[in-house]
Amino acid sequence: MPPVVPPFLVGLIVAPLAKRLLRPLVSGVVKTSVGIAMEVKKAAHEVGENINDLAAEVTADVVAAQISAGDTGARSGVTPPVAARVPMDEPVGHAEGSSRAPKPRASAGKAH
Repeated sequence: MPPVVPPFLVGLIVAPLAKRLLRPLVSGVVKTSVGIAMEVKKAAHEVGENINDLAAEVTADVVAAQISAGDTGARSGVTPPVAARVPMDEPVGHAEGSSRAPKPRASAGKAH
């Protein structure tokens, strides 16, 4: 009958070997995962900026088309964008005689 080796002794022998072999592997997986996550975040941010730019261009085209056609939205039932309704000397979001200050925005500690 072969000698019986308690399982904890096997663990004591295998643990340092596993640590030496698995640490570089796990470290590489974590570094790669973080790198991929950062690239995906950057790509999503760029896509968001492109969509916002496209929306601004389309809005400007629609407003320009309405102005050139002399349509203020009254006949078509479409409300023109805020930029077309507010005079240039009046800040957007403030009605005449309004003394309300804008609400402060919470920031996550990042300076843009």
